[in-house]
Amino acid sequence: MPAPFTLFALPYAEDALAPVISANTIGFHYGKHHKAYVDNLNKLCAGTEFAALSLTEIIKKTAGQPDKAGIFNNSAQIWNHTFFWESLSPKGGGKPSGRIADLIDRDLGGYDAFKVEFANAAMTQFGSGWAWLVAEKGKLSIRKTGNAETPVSGSAAPLLTIDVWEHAYYLDYQNRRADFVGAVIEKLLNWDRANERLGA
Repeated sequence: MPAPFTLFALPYAEDALAPVISANTIGFHYGKHHKAYVDNLNKLCAGTEFAALSLTEIIKKTAGQPDKAGIFNNSAQIWNHTFFWESLSPKGGGKPSGRIADLIDRDLGGYDAFKVEFANAAMTQFGSGWAWLVAEKGKLSIRKTGNAETPVSGSAAPLLTIDVWEHAYYLDYQNRRADFVGAVIEKLLNWDRANERLGA
């Protein structure tokens, strides 16, 4: 999606993820924070070489460049947030099926071990950031990134993510990040989308 960039349309109603994530949180997180990244990137890219590029191209071209930090941060946060909303489903959570389940068994020691490791990545990300389930060279792994950093700037293919910026959970959970993370894993992770991302 080259400039002018537009706000991704949520694939569900703003209250569809309640009570895990309230409509109030979605209203601020999606309607204010996510939208602000889109608005900021359009301003930053206007009249530049980046205006004709896709988000992924912009992220790859600006990653690690301090003089392009504003463009990187806003483009990466648009990408990360869009990916996050698609990683959730009102009918999600629980034990996966299909190819993703087979790979979790093979690479991560099964679903129960995955839950522990994924939650630990989300909980031990100091400050703002993300926990990711990714595929790289045919193998699944879990990693975390700080602030706007994203696997997209590297070679791993993201499959699912949890946003652990405070604005993702503070209105509903205050400082109880663990409760938020646990509820998302148990009730909202979109395993069907993860299988689609695997090409399964």
